[in-house]
Amino acid sequence: MPSPATLTIDLNALAANFHALQAAGGAPVHPVVKADSYGLGAAACAKRLMTEGARTFFVARASEGTALRAALGDEPVIYVLDGCAAGRAARLRAANLRPVINTAAQLAEWNEAGGGACGLQIDTGMNRLGFRPDDAPEAFEGLALVLSHLACADDPAEPMNARQRDAFAEVSKRYPGTVRSFANSGGAFLGPDYAFDALRPGICMYGGGPEGRPDARIAPVATLTAEVLQVRDVPAGETVGYSRGFQAGGPTRIATCATGYADGVLRAYSPKGLAFAGGALRPIVGRVSMDVCAVDVTGLDVAVGDRVELFGPNRMLDDAAAAAGTIAYELLTSITARVPRIYVG
Repeated sequence: MPSPATLTIDLNALAANFHALQAAGGAPVHPVVKADSYGLGAAACAKRLMTEGARTFFVARASEGTALRAALGDEPVIYVLDGCAAGRAARLRAANLRPVINTAAQLAEWNEAGGGACGLQIDTGMNRLGFRPDDAPEAFEGLALVLSHLACADDPAEPMNARQRDAFAEVSKRYPGTVRSFANSGGAFLGPDYAFDALRPGICMYGGGPEGRPDARIAPVATLTAEVLQVRDVPAGETVGYSRGFQAGGPTRIATCATGYADGVLRAYSPKGLAFAGGALRPIVGRVSMDVCAVDVTGLDVAVGDRVELFGPNRMLDDAAAAAGTIAYELLTSITARVPRIYVG
């Protein structure tokens, strides 16, 4: 029996996006599976991606890497983007994880623990993690990968993209024989001169468009649905939800649905959010509360026990995110553990 709210993950769509990214970028895809594959379940997603040919993965935290290693076994390469902070080298080595070195202190920490295969991050303009090009170390034993990260890949017209690309091309000449990884999801679609040796996509594999809006090249992967708990007729002039968040302008039929901000459905969905109910997109009305939200189903054949779709193939992820004033990344990673993940395909 389905749970009141469920997140269904289509692994066939995930695989299709993996191959679409590889075709667009013209280089192997090394998937980013940090934050539990953006909330969709890193173990299940990475296992399927391995069957599609992926052999190198990226996580953000050592704890994520340890869990992924336990799920995948010894075969794949797993890089930890946080790098090697003080006291963590032994843990990384024990789990056969490769740190992405971001500072001289991290490099010293890794080498003092015995060194080994690792990555190196070059900051080409994002000013987040990594060495500035002028401060980057010379090639060293164990260096297997050099990477940088695009700041504005979701805007193909942004001149910073080319500046970062050129800076990365120049600094990576110092590291012959290493794998060069530059393009994220958006970068995979910027052209072959952004691909280098390996793509490093995240959101596009999970159904978000490369420019923050739906894209026909990317299939929807995750579908969030909720059960209708009650349907009621609200007379004109009466209100729905906390703080009288919605007032009926005429006779209105309201479906109360079993999902709220405790499930990760953002309170900001109201007043611009839509849900797919009874074969149509209808407004979410009133305040989203902890466990339920209200959908205007006036004129539709919607009954208790039916399910409404908050995002999925009928309400695209990027559109749902825009209505909540955010991005697809936040929408996916906000879905809480209370919502069971169901895998198909």
